[in-house]
Amino acid sequence: MLMKLQLSLSVILLLACGFLYKFTLKSSCLFPHLPPYKSQQGLEALLGRGRSIVFLETSERMELSPLVSCAVESAAKVYAEQPVLLLMKGLNNSMQLPPNSTSPALSLLSAIDNVFLFPLDMKSLFEDTPLFSWYTQINSSAERYWLHVSSDASRLAFIWKYGGVYMDTDVISIRPIPEDNFLAAQASQFSSNGVFGFLPHHPFLWQCMENFVENYNSDIWGHQGPELMTRILRVWCKLRDFQEVSDLKCLNFSFLHPQRFYPISYVAWRRYYEAWDTEPSFNDSYALHLWNYMNKEGRAVVRGSNTLVENLYRKHCPKSYRDLLQGPESSVTGERGPGNK
Repeated sequence: MLMKLQLSLSVILLLACGFLYKFTLKSSCLFPHLPPYKSQQGLEALLGRGRSIVFLETSERMELSPLVSCAVESAAKVYAEQPVLLLMKGLNNSMQLPPNSTSPALSLLSAIDNVFLFPLDMKSLFEDTPLFSWYTQINSSAERYWLHVSSDASRLAFIWKYGGVYMDTDVISIRPIPEDNFLAAQASQFSSNGVFGFLPHHPFLWQCMENFVENYNSDIWGHQGPELMTRILRVWCKLRDFQEVSDLKCLNFSFLHPQRFYPISYVAWRRYYEAWDTEPSFNDSYALHLWNYMNKEGRAVVRGSNTLVENLYRKHCPKSYRDLLQGPESSVTGERGPGNK
């Protein structure tokens, strides 16, 4: 009798283990943007794993463009051992996508092991920074460039708090950035804020946040973004023109040559959408900023066009190229947003 009871208990235990195993697998369907092991990792725990690569979406948009997908995928490919974060204002805290979401880009990115999607809660993010009082008093509906200004503020606060590398969502990564603390020159003696990286609690970013509030003027495009970075950079550094392709050292961070991220300047942004007889090697670049905000003409990335940007997709974000790009009959533009300037 005792043996029968023990046998019955063993069978029940095996069945229970099997059920739990199946439920764990099934949880990847319940949380389609977070594989099972991801759903157990909070943002704070994840950031403890090392320097992260950070992208932001400060609108409520949940349908990501192929360009956003390419930016995130390429970063995940280059930084395969580091977490790549996409913080989205449109995500809620339930870890589930909205029921009406049909974004193929989100499904694609969620399947990449080192890509993590999290809600963007600005009020919480700005706590314990100079930006909190500004954010709680601002009338966002009266702001001309609110999506962009809030993105400028969010990237400063996030990298100050947690460290890592911030990238705009129109930046295609091609090789690792060897610096921990850096700004990216958009042109000689002028800084971008579309790519930058610092260790946590770097005083340069704290000063940027203070200046953000003290000299706030959102009516001037870029005043709270690249112009802010350049203002504080000039306080910290004695700037000079770059010599050849060499970076400048400024106290405990680097000011990287325009070739590192901006080998094609904003005035020539259309060159990305043209076919080249001989394509550039970009041997001196870590990533390429595609200046998507300039693309008011709605130029598209078209499969089979042999343009520079198509070939960049094919090489650096092959999954996005395969699954999201269309042929010339139904081409897709990269929707302009606050994270792609």
